Amino acid sequence: FKGGDTCEYLLSSGRFLGEKVWQPHSCMMHKYKNSEAKNCLIDKHVVFIGDSRIRQLFYSFIKLINPQVKEEGIKHGNIPFEDKSASIKVDFLWYPEVNGSMRQRIKSWTEGSVAKPHIIVVGAATWSIKIHNGSNEALAQYKINITSIAPLLEKLAISSDVYWVLQDPVYEDMLSESRKMITNEKIDAYNEAAVRILNSSSRNSKAKVKVFSVSKLIAQETIMKSADGLHLPESSRDTNAMILMNVYCNKIMKPIDGSCCQPQPPLTLIQKIAFCFFTLSIIGYLIISLIHRNNYRKNKSCTDLESGEEKKPAISIPNVSTLEMLLHCFCKLGLIMTYFYLCDRANLFMKENKFYTHSSFFIPIAYILVLGVFYTENTKETKVLNREQTDEWKGWMQLVILIYHISGASTFLPVYMHIRVLVAAYLFQTGYGHFSYFWIKGDFGVYRVCQVLFRLNFLVVVLCIVMDRPYQFYYFVPLVTVWFMIIYATLAVWPQIIQKKANGNCLWHFGLLLKLICLLTCIYFLSYSQGAFEKIFSFWPLSKCFELNGNVYEWWFRWKLDRYVVFHGMLFAFIYLALQKRQMISEGKGDPLFSNRVSNVLLFISIVSFLTYSIWASSCKNKTECNELHPSVSVVQILAFILIRNIPGYVRSVYSSFFAWFGKISLELFICQYHIWLAADTKGILVLIPGYPMFNVLVSTFIFVCVAHEISQITNDLAQIVVPKDNSTLLKRLLCIAGFFSGLHFFSAMQDQSRH
Repeated sequence: FKGGDTCEYLLSSGRFLGEKVWQPHSCMMHKYKNSEAKNCLIDKHVVFIGDSRIRQLFYSFIKLINPQVKEEGIKHGNIPFEDKSASIKVDFLWYPEVNGSMRQRIKSWTEGSVAKPHIIVVGAATWSIKIHNGSNEALAQYKINITSIAPLLEKLAISSDVYWVLQDPVYEDMLSESRKMITNEKIDAYNEAAVRILNSSSRNSKAKVKVFSVSKLIAQETIMKSADGLHLPESSRDTNAMILMNVYCNKIMKPIDGSCCQPQPPLTLIQKIAFCFFTLSIIGYLIISLIHRNNYRKNKSCTDLESGEEKKPAISIPNVSTLEMLLHCFCKLGLIMTYFYLCDRANLFMKENKFYTHSSFFIPIAYILVLGVFYTENTKETKVLNREQTDEWKGWMQLVILIYHISGASTFLPVYMHIRVLVAAYLFQTGYGHFSYFWIKGDFGVYRVCQVLFRLNFLVVVLCIVMDRPYQFYYFVPLVTVWFMIIYATLAVWPQIIQKKANGNCLWHFGLLLKLICLLTCIYFLSYSQGAFEKIFSFWPLSKCFELNGNVYEWWFRWKLDRYVVFHGMLFAFIYLALQKRQMISEGKGDPLFSNRVSNVLLFISIVSFLTYSIWASSCKNKTECNELHPSVSVVQILAFILIRNIPGYVRSVYSSFFAWFGKISLELFICQYHIWLAADTKGILVLIPGYPMFNVLVSTFIFVCVAHEISQITNDLAQIVVPKDNSTLLKRLLCIAGFFSGLHFFSAMQDQSRH
């Protein structure tokens, strides 16, 4: 289903999500702030011509520029408005009937060197119906008048944006006696005449008057709330004004969450190169596959001419070469990236705004929890935070985060605060997992570092190229990458303290604690010194990675939000491994972690702590204040969950294979959702099947999960090729990667120069 002309859809069709949120058909509407409206309309002249209904629209429009404006103008007269700071002029001209006077005013803008308004909004009919008591003669005269005005409007439409506002229906039961002749039947007749006559003589697509018919649909839903049966309630006319702002400003301001009326972005130089590379990979893989297939067919069977018996060939099927495996991976990746581009950069599929309701979030949560419990199996090992358990943990957290994103639940503060804990728990696992590996294995080699960095960053680097987005846009990957390097640097720097060394001398434990204290001090200093943090990440080439919209503030904010939780994960791993080494905990199958008494006390404290945090998070009133406390207190619920999950032996001995499966591809799910499940860079929802929201979610989810799983497989396969264990080969690969990023930087610089 093509997205089609989203401007036409915005002006003519849509539906209400809930009571007040308007959803245009096929595209997303941006909610303009005063500063954005001023930037869009700077040095512009806007004119509204018509009756009291157009005057209502005029007031709603200028309130988007200046909310302090009061509706105190002359009711049956012209009303001027000017914002001198942005040189914006908006005028309302009182012409309640389509007649000679209106024609003369419009004609004056088409003659000579008179400055034409940039936007003209026209509409009138109810006064003609009222004054002439709904007579057929009045309708006939209306047709004659609008026929004489239409060519003038079409002439203005060549250089200006001209909108004809169709008449909204009325609520006949509420109309006063003097307005009883204004019926919906009459209004429909006038609207039909206007639509038929406007643009009938125009062959030039640029000289078309845009028919603003969406207000009719909005009025049909809301006119019952009208004060007099004729004029729309304030919320409805504000929606009309916002639609008008989107129609004109989206192509100028290009908001991410305003896909209506936005043209498809042109392909960048880097995107063109990526397209050529993937195309060549597909062609190369097909050629090699055909050659191998022909060779296999020739050697498949040979007939012994003497005995007439069929023999199996002596030659075995050749192993897949590195080149073929590489081309196979890039072939699949190229097809997947094409789907990414079509979903979120081409105007092929529709996009819609999110709309939060409690049921849209909590019902899917309950459903996946039931599924997760249904797929319960025994674990291979019963250690605390064993592999199956951490995969399960990552899996259910990722599914909850996905539901949170698609339902738009960030607007509900208690849910937002709990989701922040889930993100913190991912980082806690980063600290726990990497610390445990380095502490136990003592492997600080380049191979290990390159493997981790490749697996974390491969998909994001490809998306940065294909989707033309900065690295920091996918904020979670830079976050875990930097924290991995911090953990590595903390443990790898002299003196290298590992478990084997510490077992020989207990003083090494104090040395490691000293390192952790130094790390905590650095984190504390950087979190309260924004200037120092920004200086570190403003140096080239770090600035290229961590800047977003020209500065690193967003990166500082993201880092600061969960600044202590990785340290908490490292500290927990150290304490747990120390207790395990001294056999102070029992990890046998079915055994409680500690003695029965200690286990019961800790379990009680954990449940109370878990619930206390949830009560605090649910009572949050201010997001900023709660975010300030979050870095220090999020560890309470994380530790409480770990203890509840691991203290009882029977709970520690089972896991959900359903959640664990998703946990293995959690990183790919988190990144892929940006473009092929959500839309407009997570601001909206991808619509593959319009008109069937539930079916659409099922289809898009199925494709999304399959794609994430396939990318996980591709990443694992490529990691074996790109990051080999042999040091000399690895060095050559690293030089190639350095050359790749140098070329990427060169083309990026060329791209930026051409844009400016």
